[in-house]
Amino acid sequence: MRSRQSGGTAVNSPHAAALYIRQTSALDNTDTIHPMQRRHLCAGILGGMAIPAWMVTAAMPNKAINSNGLSYAQACLVERPSRLLFISGQVPADAEGKVPVRFEDQCRLAWRNVEAQLTAAGMALTDLVKVTVFLSDRQYRAANAAVRKEVLGAHAPALTIIITGMYDEEWLLEIEAIAAA
Repeated sequence: MRSRQSGGTAVNSPHAAALYIRQTSALDNTDTIHPMQRRHLCAGILGGMAIPAWMVTAAMPNKAINSNGLSYAQACLVERPSRLLFISGQVPADAEGKVPVRFEDQCRLAWRNVEAQLTAAGMALTDLVKVTVFLSDRQYRAANAAVRKEVLGAHAPALTIIITGMYDEEWLLEIEAIAAA
């Protein structure tokens, strides 16, 4: 799509996550913008219309705070994200509803399901800022950490692990996440 306004930047792909609207006093105070102008601005951003270049700046990368080297951080700073993705709990079932028996296989499958949601939104595992893992039993803590490290590598989102009962007794874990780009 070509820019319809001179000096504008076309936002027309799912990879527009690297862009965000620069905050200005005029945009911060929505009382000074007529409702139809706000509607046009939002439609332009979401609808792929041209946005003036002065409003577009590269998004800041997410920053792990107090990362411990175990594929998670105590906190994750997200500066001015242009997109947030909230991923519902992903379970260890494939498209046919089959659930592996071994915990490690279930864990890898649940992470693949998380990654599929990220991909569908034009994001990647490195965009994860918060992960919550629900484990059916404490005995899976070490295996969960090993698979998480295998999947995430050096990426370290904030992490919470909860030991709880599962909706389906076959499931040994469930993973929900938040991503920002």
